Amino acid sequence: MPYYRSVGEVPRKRHTQFRQPDGSLYAEELMGQEGFSSDSSLLYHRYPPTAIVAAEEFTPPAVTRTPNLPLKPRHLRTHKLDGGATDPVLGRRHLLANDDVRIGYVLADRPSPLFRDATGDHCLYVESGTLRVESTFGVLDAVAGDYVIIPTSTIHRLVPTGDSPVRLLTIEANGHIGPPKRYLSVRGQFLEHAPFCERDVRGPDTPLLVEETDVEVLVRHRRGWTRYVYANHPFDVVGWDGHMYPWAFSIHDFEPITGRIHQPPPVHQTFQGPNFVICSFVPRKVDYHPDAIPVPYNHHNVDSDEMLFYTGGNYEARRGSGIEQGSISLHPSGFTHGPQPGAAERSIGVDYFDELAVMVDTFRPLDLCDAAGECEDDGYAWTWARRP
Repeated sequence: MPYYRSVGEVPRKRHTQFRQPDGSLYAEELMGQEGFSSDSSLLYHRYPPTAIVAAEEFTPPAVTRTPNLPLKPRHLRTHKLDGGATDPVLGRRHLLANDDVRIGYVLADRPSPLFRDATGDHCLYVESGTLRVESTFGVLDAVAGDYVIIPTSTIHRLVPTGDSPVRLLTIEANGHIGPPKRYLSVRGQFLEHAPFCERDVRGPDTPLLVEETDVEVLVRHRRGWTRYVYANHPFDVVGWDGHMYPWAFSIHDFEPITGRIHQPPPVHQTFQGPNFVICSFVPRKVDYHPDAIPVPYNHHNVDSDEMLFYTGGNYEARRGSGIEQGSISLHPSGFTHGPQPGAAERSIGVDYFDELAVMVDTFRPLDLCDAAGECEDDGYAWTWARRP
């Protein structure tokens, strides 16, 4: 994260004696990226974070990837996957994936196991419901419209709260997710032209202390999955400080950048990851040139696949295509895509779009996973020709 945060008890100087009430030393844990050359946080544990008493290979739910063949635009109706609520980690259904990112969806009504992904950061978007993220850094509460960024290797548990299940779009990176570099100063401060800033970001503000022994933690790593049993509960951190921690940002706090004529997707960019970007389309005033056409022009992104998750309002460019709440459209590179027939003419004179959507553009092709076949609208590709 681009700014420093301190929570709980920490000593005045790093890597110096910091003792517990019984006189023993707290155990330091430095979590850092890029081999001590990037963001890090220093945590102080009651017990050694290295103490495990068992380890065994774990077989996660199977996921199969197949190429997008024949190459065509796809429409996935994620709400068709509502076969019963589950937990938000092991129950998530992967829809699209490549070697950089995995995109999934889950309807969850029960806590996940303790989990650590050592392969990359996660970005969770809350479509509806409420969620509590418990981690070694503390508690972070999220509501509909929130993005939650969970850094690589953070031990955490996702707990749906409230009276109804939580719906999550899940974006799992093989690397790190953060604000676009063009929004940040050389020291990591949000610049004046950025569409959000530090005031919009939330992080844990108190430690979460749990006393428990022989605690299971599932770990995804670069060679598979392992189930560990820790001697003590990993939520034993009395304090931490640094620049790396779980954080949340609401899509409703994204300030849209508009212009006299149609603005391209980079103005909607919210995060960047390894070979992909995440963008937010929010309610906004649109083009105000007297001859403007507010909806997008036909475009062929020769280097990227475009995935759009529709999560509120009315998406003008897709009217008449069957797009609904919870829909995902995939418009692949190698195929020109654009507004539905009649959308450009209908948009002339419109001065405001009431739409909410999350976009992921990837710079390597996205494969289709098993769950995509279970919820695909097979007629979507032909809607521009208006044929069944």
